[in-house]
Amino acid sequence: MINNFMVVGRLVNDVELKEENEKKYADITLAIPRNYKNAEGIYETDFIHFTIYDSTALNTSEYCRKGDIIGVRGRLETRDNQLCLLVEKLTFLSSKKNNE
Repeated sequence: MINNFMVVGRLVNDVELKEENEKKYADITLAIPRNYKNAEGIYETDFIHFTIYDSTALNTSEYCRKGDIIGVRGRLETRDNQLCLLVEKLTFLSSKKNNE
């Protein structure tokens, strides 16, 4: 069985580190543009929510800011009958400040 995903997008907000039961985590949202236009000729964007844990969450909160492009690889998991996207690997691809 295969349970994984891989996406690239821009951080919608700065990363806020949280802690629960002595475990650090962060919830992030990526803006991911679709690769086709809608009926009005506009590229729509999906806003996808992810959860990252431990050192990955710590590093992301320290080095990434709103607008940065990151790639994530992870797995799907259900919690309380809700689908969660858990990040297993996060790659810093481009900083917004370097593009300006």
